[in-house]
Amino acid sequence: MAIGFLLALLAGSLVGLQNIFNSKVNERAGTWATTTLVLGLGFLASMTIGLLFEGKQLFALQTMQTWYWFSGLIGVGVVVCMVQGIKRLGPTYAISIVLTSQLAFALLWDTLGWLGLTPVPFTFKQLIGVLVIVGGILVFKLGGDREDRQAAAKTI
Repeated sequence: MAIGFLLALLAGSLVGLQNIFNSKVNERAGTWATTTLVLGLGFLASMTIGLLFEGKQLFALQTMQTWYWFSGLIGVGVVVCMVQGIKRLGPTYAISIVLTSQLAFALLWDTLGWLGLTPVPFTFKQLIGVLVIVGGILVFKLGGDREDRQAAAKTI
């Protein structure tokens, strides 16, 4: 469990870092060039590392549902939406909304057992957890606006 926790923590830090890099690339290259660059380099890195560690076994794909083959297309949506969200909202606010949405939808899909997941009963604790995170985003966003307004008023 500890290794899973550490890997999830590392993944979160890498996603945050990648999103900041993506937004900086987008400032110079545009959304579609950024998406192409990010996913293209990701493909090359994955293919190279996969071949090094798994060799020909990398291509021994098991039978799976057809819709799972489209996850790369979902990745295009992720990169485009994240780049545009960060551009409009800033990294912290955009990523906090993305993470909350990710948690809420994962909870929904787990609860309903969609996409081949084993249904997990919905609990009051899960609802409270999502609401606490949403409350944190609201405090973060609304609290910052008030401080910005006060600082602006002092300079006038």
